[in-house]
Parts: sequence; C-alpha cells; structure tokens
Amino acid sequence: MKTLRLILGDQLNSKHSWFKTISDNVTYCLFEMRQETDYVKHHIQKVIGFFAAMRQFAADLESQGHHVIYLKINDSENNQDLCQNLEHYIQLQNIDHFEYILPDEHRLDKQLNKFCSDIDISTQAFSAEHFYTERQDLAAFFEGKKQYLMENFYRDMRRKHDILMTAGQPEGGRWNYDKSNRNKWKGEVSIPSYKWFKNDVDEIVSDIETSGISCFGRFENKTFNYPISRPQALDQLKYFCEHLLVYFGTYQDAMHTNETYLFHSRLSFAMNLKLISPKDIVTTVMKYYRKHGDDIDISQVEGFIRQIIGWREYMRGMYWAFIPNYKSLNKLENYNKLADFFWTGDTKMNCLKHTITNSLDNGYAHHIQRLMITGNYALLTQTHPDEVDDWYLGVYVDAIEWVQLTNTRGMSQFADGGKIATKPYVSSGSYINKMSNYCDGCHYNHKKKTEDDACPFNSLYWNFLHEKREQLGHNYRMQMMYSLLDKMDKAQLQSIKLKARHIIENQEQY
Repeated sequence: MKTLRLILGDQLNSKHSWFKTISDNVTYCLFEMRQETDYVKHHIQKVIGFFAAMRQFAADLESQGHHVIYLKINDSENNQDLCQNLEHYIQLQNIDHFEYILPDEHRLDKQLNKFCSDIDISTQAFSAEHFYTERQDLAAFFEGKKQYLMENFYRDMRRKHDILMTAGQPEGGRWNYDKSNRNKWKGEVSIPSYKWFKNDVDEIVSDIETSGISCFGRFENKTFNYPISRPQALDQLKYFCEHLLVYFGTYQDAMHTNETYLFHSRLSFAMNLKLISPKDIVTTVMKYYRKHGDDIDISQVEGFIRQIIGWREYMRGMYWAFIPNYKSLNKLENYNKLADFFWTGDTKMNCLKHTITNSLDNGYAHHIQRLMITGNYALLTQTHPDEVDDWYLGVYVDAIEWVQLTNTRGMSQFADGGKIATKPYVSSGSYINKMSNYCDGCHYNHKKKTEDDACPFNSLYWNFLHEKREQLGHNYRMQMMYSLLDKMDKAQLQSIKLKARHIIENQEQY
C-alpha cells in the first residue's frame, strides 16, 4: 500500500515514531506555501526560520533513506494551497493511504479533517509525540471546576511526572519560587556571550523576495541565528545549562536597554517547531541541576521548569479547550486601532521603543516585554484584541497560534474575561521602572500623571480602571486599586481621563 505522509512546518520532530523504519512504500511531503505565509503578515525572520528548518529537516530525512517530496515556495508544481498540493501528489503517485500528524492549530486541523472526508482513500491521524499532555487532558483535569488555575495544573504535572518532587512533596518545600524571580538586572552579574548559529539562508531570502511574500521586520545579519535542526537545538540547550541557568530565575522578568536576551534560553523557536521536545529540555536541565546543585539554586531551575511543563502545556490545553470561540472573545469591549509605531518602533516612550525595535530586529522579546510593555500598552489604550493577536502572531519567530492566542488574547489582553488570568496584567510606569532601566533617559517622567512630560502609562492606567469598572470592579484582585481610585480627587481624575483620551486619539505623537 503506497502511503503519503504530511509533515507541517511546525512538526519537525525527528524522534517521531514515523521515522523509526524506512519503507519504499512511504513518501513524506513538506510544502512551503503562500497559504501559510499570507494568512497573517509575518516577520521576515519568521518566514526565513520556518523555511530553513523545513529544508534542513527534509534533507536529513533524505540522507537517512526516506522518500521525500519537498516543494519550495517558487516551485512550478506548488499550488500554494495544502489540499491542492496533497491532491496533486496523491493522484500523481497513485497513493492508496494518507497519514498526517494532528496539527496544533485549529485552522489546519479543520482543513485536514475536511480534506480527509473529501478524498476517497483511507486516512489516519497520529499524535505529535511532543507534548507531555494530549489535546483534551487539561479540559478533563478542570472538568466541573469554576476556575482553570494554572498553578493547580502545574502541581499536578509535577506530581504526575515526578519533577522536582521528594516523597510526594515539592523539593525544597515550596511549589513555586516566583517571588524570587523578579529581580531587576543592574549589571551586577555579567551575562555570557549569546550562543549564535550562522545558518546560511541567502537562497531562502532570495526565494522570499522572488515570491512576492509581504513581510515586515528586519533581517540584517545575513545568517539566521536561531537553531534550525535538532543538533543545534541540543547545542543551544547545553549552552543554556552551562552558562545561563544559574541566573535564569533571578532575572527572568528583568528588562534592560543594553541586553536583548539576558539569561533566557532562546529555545522557544526550536521547541515550537518540535526540533526539540519539552521532555528533552526538562530531562537535560534536571540532569545538569543534579550534577551541579551546589552551584545552582532551586529557584532558578523551578522558574524554568514552570515555563515548560506549567505555562506551555497549560496554554496549549486552554487553546484546545476553548477554540474556536476563544478567538473572537472581547469581554472588555476594546475596539481601538493598534498604534502605527508597533510596526516601526518610532515612539518617544523608551520602553516601547526598545521592546518594539528589539522585536522588529530579532523577531524576539521575552515574556515580560510581551506582557508588561507592548501588551500592557495595547490593553491600556483599549486596542481591539484582533489587531493585537495579528501583531503578536506575525512579529515573533516562535509564534504559533496555539501558544500565541492564549497568551495574547487571554493573559495579555484579558479578552476572555478571566479564563486564564485572574486579573488584567496592567500597570503604570512604576512597574516598568522597577523591572528595567527603560525609564532612565526617557522623554517622559514615570512619576508624573498629567503634565506634558508625564509617562503615558500613568494616565492610561487610571483611565483604564475607571472605564472598565463595570467589567472589573467585582474582581477581588483589583479591589485595592479601585479603592485608591475612589479616593482620588475628582478634578485630578478628570485631568487624568482627558490626558488618557488625548494619548489614545493621538498615539503617534507620543
């Protein structure tokens, strides 16, 4: 029986059981398609990275003896549509049976389900064999519960997989060291040189230009620096353990104008394409910690492990629990346009200028920059979550909808009304000053509210609380801030609201 197996661009898992045997009757197919490059406008480095990793993966399969069909973006046989490409090769090669790995994106899952129901050959879907959990595990875990608290899920994951556990209890006596993970980096600890890869992508850049794909962002390094293969991803992980893990937890929320990555691993791109699995990462980190525990505090390790088996698995589970309706939620009824400077970085607000410029230069920003700078500003200016989703999905090399949507629409924009976050992640300029040096030398003063040189975050923050009282006033975690709002002088509040309205209506001036 002649079988055609589809591999999507984020399914580059060389350890999948599919590849354990080589058969002349099995052909693998990978397609670069305008369907995937055009459904949202992507950062140029994101498109480069996906194509580079896909081409490398296909070459590796062929070198192992597997039969591979690979369509580059400009190949004459490329219909630029997944179903049309599959239909073409099923007919051309007289395929009897079609197989695919379950997509992690609802859009593709729906498309492949329909395709399989329309064709007249047998089909079969397989697990991604990547995550700790399956699609519906989280929904089953929270069945009958009013809240989907990540912490409860995270503790269950720790117990279930015996990670940082001692005799059924959390190692070190605490489940969570989050309070130890909030230090501002002031240069007191030196940051090692970053691990760079010099992946030659000249051909890909040329192909993208010839194809006419519309991208944004910048690519000036000539080589793609993120891992595009499993060996590179493992090398990146080794470097993280040996040089960065020791201070990861302490400074994971820190931000600095002179540092792009601080102590972060830069593994999310490789992990989200499945070049490396969360189990690979957790196992390696734990082995290194066991061997070097005298030099590494448990708070560093727990903070990193929580990101992998806590947030990442939780976000995927929430995606499949609530998609497709989740994608249209707008519980705070925000409808404003995303500021134009999100596409240029041209703003006098230092925190936004650095975060957005970093995003445009590198296709990267770490989680606090995404949450408390760009996300915070978008929410305070009451931007429509559709616009925020599209920007986040396009700008970051690691952004795939299953992880982007829940983080953006849920945690960042609170558009789900509190399914993921128990309160909106909004702040005034004081938090930004506390966690970064962005306020140093900024055009605006983080201590002022309504003056010409007042930090826009301050008036926007109090205005947001006032305007969203109907939706947020009952939230127990917001009571202290609403109490302060109620004590505010009415004339001052009116001045704040006028200032905020001017900012929202004239964002390009700021």
